[in-house]
Amino acid sequence: MHEDRVGVCSWSLRPASPADLAACLQRLGIKAVQLALVPVAEEPAVWGDAFEQLAKADIRIASGMLATVGEDYTTLQTIAATGGVRPDATWPATRERAQRVAALAAENGVRLVTLHAGFIPHERTAAERSKLIERLRIVADLFGEKGLEVALETGQERAETLLEALEDLDRSNVGVNFDPANMILYGMGDPVASLARLAPHVRQLHIKDARPTEVEGTWGTEVVAGTGAVDWPALFKVVKRIVPAVMLVIEREAGPTREADIAVARDLVARMLT
Repeated sequence: MHEDRVGVCSWSLRPASPADLAACLQRLGIKAVQLALVPVAEEPAVWGDAFEQLAKADIRIASGMLATVGEDYTTLQTIAATGGVRPDATWPATRERAQRVAALAAENGVRLVTLHAGFIPHERTAAERSKLIERLRIVADLFGEKGLEVALETGQERAETLLEALEDLDRSNVGVNFDPANMILYGMGDPVASLARLAPHVRQLHIKDARPTEVEGTWGTEVVAGTGAVDWPALFKVVKRIVPAVMLVIEREAGPTREADIAVARDLVARMLT
């Protein structure tokens, strides 16, 4: 059943509590979630019982998400400066957070956790790239020691660069969380061709759509799934060839009607799979 492969990113619904998240998912008829793990680890007064609440509602946790410390998505320039494991100023705190999140995920049976690596320099010989790769190895090993997998989210670099980075990392527990919209938002290549190249490494796929920017150096625009530049029929031809089959997790990070937009994405996935 295709319903078993569909989930939603918890942060897309902007829930006030685990009970609120569970209620939203039940209204949508979606039985799986990618759970933001930092609030569970760092806001126990509100999110400390998230695993219990979701289990009570019969909602499966498909994966977790690790947000690195200090990320600022205001502009392409701010996220390049602050995102992932790249900034020296936030790296110690990000490493500590990764360790806590790995322990939390392992304790609760979450086998896959995704994160943004940060902008990986395209030049393989760049000094900053070797520093970033070494930090990613540290993160991978923190999760690997717990028997967990890590997936790096696409978009902030071309598929070719990410493939080279995976080779340089040389960690069997590291794969890719493929986000077709991010390829468009960041201007990093065609989503279908990129997925075809990255397919052997894909551990999860985000269902998100976008339109490219008209002003170089600025964000593209995230839109409701099916109304943007992603060629969904072509993308799903590649998705159906990925073995083993991966979870398809809806992400919506813009707009005032998140729940309705997620329902549109849910129906799009159902059409594509059947």
